[in-house]
Amino acid sequence: MKIHLLIEKCSYINPDFEIIENQSIAIDHTEIIEVGDTSILKEKYSPQNVIDGKNKLCMPGLVDAHTHTNQQLLKGRTMDEYPMIWSRILVPFEGNLNEDDAYVSAQMSCLEMIKSGTTAFADAGGVHMHKVAQAVMESGMRSAITKSSIDIGDFLPDSMKQPAETILTDIENLYKEYNGAGDDRIHIWFGIRQVMSCSPELIEQAADLARKYNTGLHAHLAEHKDEVRYCLENYQMRPVEYLDSLGALGPNLLTAHNVVYSERELELLNERKVKIVHCPRVNFTSHGFPKTPRMIEMGMPIGIGSDGASSSNLSLFDEIRVFRAGLHAYWGIPVFDPVVLPAKELIKMITVGGAEALQFENVKGEISVGNKADLTLIDINQPHITPTNNLIGMIVESVTSRDVEDVIINGEVVMKNREVLTLDEERIMYESKRRMKSTIQKAGL
Repeated sequence: MKIHLLIEKCSYINPDFEIIENQSIAIDHTEIIEVGDTSILKEKYSPQNVIDGKNKLCMPGLVDAHTHTNQQLLKGRTMDEYPMIWSRILVPFEGNLNEDDAYVSAQMSCLEMIKSGTTAFADAGGVHMHKVAQAVMESGMRSAITKSSIDIGDFLPDSMKQPAETILTDIENLYKEYNGAGDDRIHIWFGIRQVMSCSPELIEQAADLARKYNTGLHAHLAEHKDEVRYCLENYQMRPVEYLDSLGALGPNLLTAHNVVYSERELELLNERKVKIVHCPRVNFTSHGFPKTPRMIEMGMPIGIGSDGASSSNLSLFDEIRVFRAGLHAYWGIPVFDPVVLPAKELIKMITVGGAEALQFENVKGEISVGNKADLTLIDINQPHITPTNNLIGMIVESVTSRDVEDVIINGEVVMKNREVLTLDEERIMYESKRRMKSTIQKAGL
């Protein structure tokens, strides 16, 4: 039988998070059609393309469930800055980007993500998001995209504020033009930037329109104590209760950060089946330690996001390594519990949890028949990984972005032997360096 692609002789992570060796994965069109013993599949299929998986581990493509592609040219700028970084630096910077800046920034983001093993991402929104959609289409990545939604906030620059009606009309137009583009790799969502920067009218209408178009809703939520104080002072409710009163809580809502929750808020989020996303490195340095062990106990779906590259990088391997250390120190050490966040749960967060947050059909974050072929292959034949008594543990503790060899998205090879095939890396690096200084200067930073 003729097929599009065969990955031969690899190890892979099955849906139960077990390592199965000497396997091959058959891919036709955009989907996985069989996973099995190498000798059997080699006889059964005649592939147009073959990837040698010897000494490689195939795992589901990583999903960055919350990022900001508009902030790529801020890389390193927010390190060691005092709060509130998002209102003092991030939002003013975004507001000064032109279309070409946003396009190059998105290309650079996609390039870094692919080289880190990330196959899909949720963009919380910035400016000129049609240019972001174009960059994603060219890269071959999968993405849920929205536009930044800010209509109130005396502490925010006027350059990023628009009337609620204008914001929602712009997102509707973006939806009509790009939703389902790139062989359904691009989905357009509605957005709630933050409860402190969105009026009740904007939140309510965004939630209504997301339901009307049967699409997602992306929000920053419970990121810091100031947000809780703001909601209590202005609405006499905590953030989750406030969003629920406006009809925004539901299974299509992706919430990022999720740090400062009461027990009642966790119960409400769980009841409404809201998708939870943590951003470990940013949260630990600025906001605090989330109640993740309790969320896992409640069976809540959890994804991981990089939150953009303004202070670090887009590596989800780095995120889960920091997440494990931080939560172990905060929740584990005081009660002598070394497994408050097991390795399998962490890998689940950057695969299954992230995929659930993005809500694409047949993108489940696992390697099984019928799922979209979004895959990452890691070179495990290296002294910092092999030999090992526990390869799942080594993925969390030792694997880095530079160990990613091949990336497949929607059945297409987008990186082979660390060469990205869909983007011109040299040109993008050149343009990014050229634009970085000018974008900082325009924003007065």
